[in-house]
Amino acid sequence: MSHITAHVLDSMLGVPARGVEITLMSAAGETIATATTNDDGRVGELGPETLEPGDYRIVFAVGDYFRHRGQDHFHPSVTIDFSVQAGEAHYHIPLLLSPFAYTTYRGS
Repeated sequence: MSHITAHVLDSMLGVPARGVEITLMSAAGETIATATTNDDGRVGELGPETLEPGDYRIVFAVGDYFRHRGQDHFHPSVTIDFSVQAGEAHYHIPLLLSPFAYTTYRGS
């Protein structure tokens, strides 16, 4: 399993958000990995098995998701900055999405 996994749920429709491109980046802005959510709105493999402690960024390309659905929206992307601590084996980053708002938290 990779160190980072993600899940996107379309909270307006109550369904997984399929086809959202996700990019994992270093604090310096270098791309580490990219993936696209599956039919369940999940990305189970995003980057390496381990990451060095430090700050990282994950970008969800939600504008493309809404455009594909023909849905008016406010956010072209959602960027979440987070810190990886030494000794932590896994980070799960869920995104609850609607056309005009979003929520995230550290998942398990």
